[in-house]
Amino acid sequence: MSTEALDPMERLFAERACERLIVEFVRRLDLGDPSGVADLFTPDGVWEWPHDDRRVEGREALRGYFGSRPTDRLSRRMTTNILVTVVSPAEATATSYFATYRVDGYTGGMVPPRLPANVGHYEDTFRKVEDTWFLACRTVQLPFGGETVRLNRPDRS
Repeated sequence: MSTEALDPMERLFAERACERLIVEFVRRLDLGDPSGVADLFTPDGVWEWPHDDRRVEGREALRGYFGSRPTDRLSRRMTTNILVTVVSPAEATATSYFATYRVDGYTGGMVPPRLPANVGHYEDTFRKVEDTWFLACRTVQLPFGGETVRLNRPDRS
């Protein structure tokens, strides 16, 4: 079936479901459910960083990978310019841009502002399984990246 043959509402619902996955991904990472990110992927889903040859495949491996982030990490990701392209009734792709602000050693309170640790974009592939859309592959393109700052004690600077 060509994408022109898709019902406009079906296309809109698919685009919205994929956009929601992108936003839910960062919400779970930033607000306390990092291992839950794995549930947004297909069972054979892939997370990859080509710049350092990192690849994690499968829900259980993804759960371990995202669940292993430091418990004292504070992060906030800004995601924007989400462009979803529906390829077929069960497949879509997307590009979205992000900036990640993060520090380790967080124990509470407000942290003085600093530059983002990473700025880049995601290239995503989505697949619809039964009636639910999932991430099949998320590839991180990272032209700007740096180390995660560890906060000093006691002033958190």
